[in-house]
Amino acid sequence: MLWVGLAFIVGLALFAWAISGGRQNDFFHANQTPPTAAPRDYAPLPTPLPAGDARGNASGMGQQPDMGTARSERPYVVEAPRPPPPTAAPAPPAAPRPAPSNTATTLPMPIAGQTPAPRYPSRALRRGESGTVRVRVEVSPDGRPSQVSVAQASGSRDLDRAAMDAVRRWRFHPARRNGEPVPGTVIVPISFSP
Repeated sequence: MLWVGLAFIVGLALFAWAISGGRQNDFFHANQTPPTAAPRDYAPLPTPLPAGDARGNASGMGQQPDMGTARSERPYVVEAPRPPPPTAAPAPPAAPRPAPSNTATTLPMPIAGQTPAPRYPSRALRRGESGTVRVRVEVSPDGRPSQVSVAQASGSRDLDRAAMDAVRRWRFHPARRNGEPVPGTVIVPISFSP
């Protein structure tokens, strides 16, 4: 018990010596700034859009395109589905018959209300990154994206990933040939602006 008491008294003595200024040159005081710390100048973060903003959401998905860019921003087919290769020898020519009226191939189109907007990545928002990502979507006959890739990058990996993640959750009206759903490919532009 005596050793514990002595150790306590020695500890108090050392503490009192440190506070009284025995090591005043090396001791850090809370009201001083360390000599190596230089003030930093940070750029302010952009202000986020309010939740009920009439301009739509941060990605611009709810905005109506102006007529000058409406044609260039609409989805378009990258390549049309190829017909199967012939497997048998050609048959002798038959009498021509009229073509059915619904032989045209339609493009896959996003279904309204089933195209959730992408989340603006917080790191890209802090950096003030913006741009348009053109996403290539291969749509299966059931209207689900079977493969999603970047056709034209925005310059930001975070924005490209966010656009692809969002389009993977979309649903489409599939491409149709002769009235039947077929696989198709479409490019979807997604714009980000902080």
